[in-house]
Amino acid sequence: MLECSNRSPAWVTLLACAALAAACGGSAGSADAAPAGSAGRAPAPSGSAIASGSTGAAAAASADTVAPSGLQVTHLTVGGHPVTAEVADNDQSRTLGLMNRDSLPPDHGMLFVYPQEQTLSFWMRDTRIPLDIAFVNQRGVIVDIQHMQAESDDLHSSSRPSMYALEMAKGWFAAHDVKVGDTVDF
Repeated sequence: MLECSNRSPAWVTLLACAALAAACGGSAGSADAAPAGSAGRAPAPSGSAIASGSTGAAAAASADTVAPSGLQVTHLTVGGHPVTAEVADNDQSRTLGLMNRDSLPPDHGMLFVYPQEQTLSFWMRDTRIPLDIAFVNQRGVIVDIQHMQAESDDLHSSSRPSMYALEMAKGWFAAHDVKVGDTVDF
């Protein structure tokens, strides 16, 4: 992750900070508690730290197009397989997630980005599509994969601290032989 320091000439530091801010949507984000996002993100369960913030540098740097939803789209490699993902990197987009959609194109999903590793919790309220979710740590390693039923208020919390969550159509991870321990390349 890029850090601005006083060891560089002032103009280099300013340029680097400006580039990082632009890649992150121009906002430093906030640290207020907020719902986790996707298919209707669940309110944070007691003891869970769901926080808002700007896009992680890795996801922001590779976002290169805009989806019909208005979200940035990035191209990932998940366990060696190409994936196109909308990037939910703020409270509003994480809360809305994939709610009220009837389908996903093949090999498309939604990447939820958080400012730091934490326990993430999701639900499927108002989400019509059954989904699978992979929780991913800051190094890009999948630490948990769960199945989520459409229109459910059941909470799905990461078994380990995660910085990212990737939602894909139900069965996508199994069909592509993607397992816990595999990596996501941003």
